[in-house]
Amino acid sequence: MLLQFKGIKVDKMKLAKLIRKDSTPYQIKDGKVFFGNPNQGFVGDMYNINEPGYGVYHKPIKELAEKFLPNQVVDLTDSNFSEIEKLISNGTPVWIIINTRYKPLPREEFRVWNTPQDEITITYREHSVIITGYDQKYIYFNGPLTGEKNKKAPKQEFIDAWVQMGKQAISFI
Repeated sequence: MLLQFKGIKVDKMKLAKLIRKDSTPYQIKDGKVFFGNPNQGFVGDMYNINEPGYGVYHKPIKELAEKFLPNQVVDLTDSNFSEIEKLISNGTPVWIIINTRYKPLPREEFRVWNTPQDEITITYREHSVIITGYDQKYIYFNGPLTGEKNKKAPKQEFIDAWVQMGKQAISFI
């Protein structure tokens, strides 16, 4: 969706082929889960619902976007939400990592697994959306799960969920 906003015509299947992947196989050893690291690449199988799958975080997405928009992608990860609001106010959409509930998740929704790099805490409710607007009460966004445009969620809950997922965001200049 972010690329389409900039006039880049590319479908999700091509992007799926191009995204960096972490091919670490899913394993359980001595009661511990071992799997890939979404900071390194897409984890799991994105084509087969019967195989373990998870997703990807902002670094590989930024890298992929830069293939189509060289020297135009901005990493807003760890920024204050006000930086995102500035871009949105200027008509520039922002891609973020959040969860499927758009509000903070309880602790039991998170799991720990071991990656080749380190231990990581994840939630299977990980999701990404494009923020398209905001006002005093709501954040408006386009989400790939339903295809609904300008869906809204309570602003502070949405921001808190974004923070809980590591304040991951990218956009473009």
